[in-house]
Amino acid sequence: MGKITGFLEIDRAKAKSRPVAERLADWNEVYLPVPEAASREQGARCMDCSIPFCHQGCPLGNLIPDWNDLVYRNRWKTAIDRLHATNNFPEFTGRLCPAPCEASCVLGINTDPVTIKGIELAIVEHAFDEGWIEPQLPLRRTGKRVAVVGSGPSGLAAAQQLNRAGHRVTVFERDDRIGGLLRYGIPAFKMEKRFLDRRLAQMEAEGVIFRTGVHVGRTMPVEQLRTEFDAVLLAGGATAPRDLPVPGRELKGVHFAMELLALQNRRNEGDHIPDDQFISAAGKRVVIIGGGDTGADCLGTVLRQGARSVHQFELMPRPPASRTAGNPWPEWPQIFRVSSAHEEGGERVFAISTVKFTGNAEGHVTQLHAVSVERVTRPDGRVAFDPVPGSETVMDVDLVLLAMGFVGAERHGLLADLGVTMTDRGNVWTDGGWMTSVPGVFAAGDMQRGQSLIVWAIAEGRSAAHGVDAWLMGSSDLPAPVSR
Repeated sequence: MGKITGFLEIDRAKAKSRPVAERLADWNEVYLPVPEAASREQGARCMDCSIPFCHQGCPLGNLIPDWNDLVYRNRWKTAIDRLHATNNFPEFTGRLCPAPCEASCVLGINTDPVTIKGIELAIVEHAFDEGWIEPQLPLRRTGKRVAVVGSGPSGLAAAQQLNRAGHRVTVFERDDRIGGLLRYGIPAFKMEKRFLDRRLAQMEAEGVIFRTGVHVGRTMPVEQLRTEFDAVLLAGGATAPRDLPVPGRELKGVHFAMELLALQNRRNEGDHIPDDQFISAAGKRVVIIGGGDTGADCLGTVLRQGARSVHQFELMPRPPASRTAGNPWPEWPQIFRVSSAHEEGGERVFAISTVKFTGNAEGHVTQLHAVSVERVTRPDGRVAFDPVPGSETVMDVDLVLLAMGFVGAERHGLLADLGVTMTDRGNVWTDGGWMTSVPGVFAAGDMQRGQSLIVWAIAEGRSAAHGVDAWLMGSSDLPAPVSR
């Protein structure tokens, strides 16, 4: 521990953000870099808590107190080594992770937790600026070939680990660019794509092969993949969106959230997308159905596009401002949160359910019909949302975005052709070594876990790499952070 009284003397200070009017005029990141001196001061707040509950909160098992202390002591080179020991991509998690580690910080019992996420980002950006992050080539090649299907955070983490173990790794991506949801799902104002490209360049220099535009199960037969590679890792994510089966769902102007986000990200990448194929909120009355991170991503996107008005619907009641007695530390705090997008505009509506959509003669949505709901618990313990009598409302709309999460992996094509066993929740079943029901075929990330956090995806990718390496070689020295 560095400064023994640091947590008593120094207040929590988050990264500053650009003014709302400025950031709504572009697609650059919202938050500004934290000065080195400020990061060191925040690192000094990490207390000698004996049992670091932040480790329990972090799926990667990050050595958080170690690198907090190292930053305070100005030992940045050792800090990045400790950080990379457990996390392949701290520049991703430092921007996108909701930081369950901070929710478990011992300081959070009675004050504000350490800015773990911000310090993590400061470490990796400092290391890139200093030129410390370079390709790490394997000492030897094993002669084994591994295919990774999917280039999101789980697939990329597994690919880097397996390549460093000496295997020849090829990552297959059905889109035209590598990155999965990091590329086309996450808005640039949360993570500019140059940071993704920077890490991909390192992986290519290390020997990882990327093949885009390959949709395994469609443009490439599954059997070809299995013939050409000694092992296959499925990391395609949980990309089947949750739909809203209400009357009027088929009307024009009702879209899944990812349709909007992907098209805007493609335009930001420089792709030409004709206006009649683009989803724009400019001058429109928008309703976003879903109050989670994807809904907030849609909110920030349509505000930048110039929406006339935006309402974000959430089925659940508004959370409390602070922890309740039934939600004690170190559990994840179920509290009211305000993202950077919420700071920028729009109106949040809680405890509301959409009943139907109606449209005009051209088949375009014009109105949304909704009702307020009350959360109740049935005698059998099931939670339900009952309509509140007399609370019906009709709202004029031009664009509706469905951001209600995902229901699992897409089953047609790849998974159907492989014949892998699925769980009752719609995910790919794996054993204790991350292998599916098909020998030599493994799975990791949202495809086998279900919709989750980026930190879980990276952790599972690293662990699955250990499983693949052990199966190919009989044993593995790769770390396996996630216990099964």
